[in-house]
Amino acid sequence: MGILSRIIFCSMIILIILFAFAIILILSLAFSKTAFGVLSTNTAPVGNLGEDQLLSCYLPIPTVSQVSVSWEKSGIIGFVYQHTNGAASFKNQNPQFKGRTELFPNDLVTGNASLMLRNVRLSDEGEYYCTISSSQGGGRITISLRTAAYTAPTFTLTNNVLAAEASRWFPEPNVTWFSLEQEVLQGDTTFSQSSFGIYSITSKLQPVNKSGSYMLKIENDLVTSVSTARLTETEISKFSYFAFSVASSLLPSPHLRIMISVLCVFYVT
Repeated sequence: MGILSRIIFCSMIILIILFAFAIILILSLAFSKTAFGVLSTNTAPVGNLGEDQLLSCYLPIPTVSQVSVSWEKSGIIGFVYQHTNGAASFKNQNPQFKGRTELFPNDLVTGNASLMLRNVRLSDEGEYYCTISSSQGGGRITISLRTAAYTAPTFTLTNNVLAAEASRWFPEPNVTWFSLEQEVLQGDTTFSQSSFGIYSITSKLQPVNKSGSYMLKIENDLVTSVSTARLTETEISKFSYFAFSVASSLLPSPHLRIMISVLCVFYVT
């Protein structure tokens, strides 16, 4: 019985050691991948047409040296941006991005190779590839840029009519009014479209309580805007929140309810 106990004890010790070794190996591999793989804080950003958009790309290493960076876009010839031998190289840059892209040179030593894309266009939508190489490691990551137009609404109150205007939306959104209790209210919404296809929205709600609070949701497949207008006798206080879809689908209703609840708490307290 003593021998059997020792065998069992030794077997348990061996199993514990093997299990611990497996955990250490898994953590080491995970750490190695994180330390030397290229990462992004947002691999599916939504660029606002006409505005600047940051495409995130970095190596999670405190200090790097001999850094080379290339940004490419699927379906086009040439680079979006290239940094090699310590300087930007525009020799093979695609004309679509001429004068519209830049890195942050002082941040390259910390592994930050994020790209600033100026004046976003519809044609900028697509998959981008960020490749970093350095003495400490490197890799490549894909960024899927989607494009839309969106603005928070402004509110005015005239003769018990609460009006909201949002000047830039694309694709065409849905517009819904809510009470603070999340009851859907009947509003009157009109759209006008510019020669560039951008929608301008005017939506009115009447009659309203001059000391009440109302919510307006504007959403399309990519962007959801939820705004709360709190009315007083002398002014309108506004709070707006934007949410962006992970995939090309409308924001699920549970997420909307959470957003509305947060805004309700903000205005009740």
